[in-house]
Parts: sequence; C-alpha cells; structure tokens
Amino acid sequence: MKLRLVKGQRFRPYGRAAQRSSKDRNMYRTKQVFKRMGQVLALQTALISAGPALAELEIARDLMEAGKFEQARHALWPAARSGNAEAEELIGVMYAMGLGVEQDFERAFDWYLRSAMKGHPGAQSGVAWYYELGLGMPAPDLTRAYMWYVLSAIGNDPDAMISQEEVVKKMTKEQIEKAHVLIDDYRVWLYPFR
Repeated sequence: MKLRLVKGQRFRPYGRAAQRSSKDRNMYRTKQVFKRMGQVLALQTALISAGPALAELEIARDLMEAGKFEQARHALWPAARSGNAEAEELIGVMYAMGLGVEQDFERAFDWYLRSAMKGHPGAQSGVAWYYELGLGMPAPDLTRAYMWYVLSAIGNDPDAMISQEEVVKKMTKEQIEKAHVLIDDYRVWLYPFR
C-alpha cells in the first residue's frame, strides 16, 4: 500500500497514529493527561500522608537529644504502633538503655525484632547483639546472632560487618553452615533485590 499525499494534507506515519483521526488523537492525549494527573495526585497523597509520620520522628529525635525521653516515647508511639520501622527501633533503644522507661531487655528485643523484620539494618544489629549476649533470653544463640549481623551488613549497617567477624570467631563450622541456611531464607524476603 502506497501512501499518497494530497495537496494540503499532512504526512501521517504508518501504524496506529496513521489510522487515527485528529479527534481520536486529541481524545488519546486528553486521556494521557488525565492519567498523568492521577499519578501525580496519588504521589502527592502518599507524600502528604507520610509527612506527619516523618515529622513525628524528627520531633521525637529532637526530644531524645534534649533528654526528654518520656515525651519522645509519646511522640514515637503512634508511628511505632502503626508499624513504622524507624519508630520501633527507637523505642527499642529506649527500652534497651532505660531512657524514659524502665530498662527491659525483653521489651527492647521485641521492639528491635519488629523493626528488624521490616528490614531496618540498625534494628537487625540490635537483634544480633541480643542473640550474641543472650540478653532477654535464656542463653546466647550465636547462629542467629551471626545471621542477623549478616542481614544487617546486607542492609548497609556500618558496624555489622565488624560484629559479624567477631561472632564468627566464636562459632563452630556447623553453626556457620546453619546460619547461612537461615540467611538464605531471610535474605530473599528482607532484601529481594540485593
């Protein structure tokens, strides 16, 4: 099929665009504009809804730096209860160190673990440290300590690699092998693209 140009007619390329009338093209463009506007609106909504949680975290951090730990805990509580990993980790720190609350290793471990399971590298190192020392549990578990240090290192926690090297010195070959099986199980879930 040859394309013939008639005087005054614009050249149209082959394919779908060639088959559309100007009215169809305008309708298509309008749909594209509305689609993009919807995407922008969805992004704005997501950012606005995330704004208060981020603001609460910054306020809580400022309160912690000022030594107002009870107020910081109250500022963190809503975000932590709704599953914010950063807030959960900070509450874990408060229980671990007895900042504004009575020191409680079991509660600290629970808060660290919640955050760690969401991929927070700092909390993963906290969980590993608790397993390494046996805090808040009957006995140390070097296999799980090593596993959490490795996962934290994958998440780019700066101290995790050093801690991992120290723990592996205390482990048997069987413990290391078991830890690597666990690491492979958790890695695909916590860090699917790494």
